Amino acid sequence: MGKALVIVVGVAIFVYALFDLIATPARNTRFIPKPLWFVALLIVPLGPLLWIFWGQKSSPPGPSAPPPRRRPTALGPDDDPDYLRGL
Repeated sequence: MGKALVIVVGVAIFVYALFDLIATPARNTRFIPKPLWFVALLIVPLGPLLWIFWGQKSSPPGPSAPPPRRRPTALGPDDDPDYLRGL
């Protein structure tokens, strides 16, 4: 049971790192180019861990709160005074 858990965790980390490598733009990789990072990922579990912790540049933090929602400019028929006058 313990060996199976180690294998499943290793495969999960590898798959996560692989998809993260594919989704990361080439300009955001550190130390070596993306094709060499792919070769490094094949060295399980060291390669995926290296990619996760040191392979990509950190992105700048985004806004802490979502932007406020704007109200739609078009009115529904029940809010339109011209429509209601015609009833």
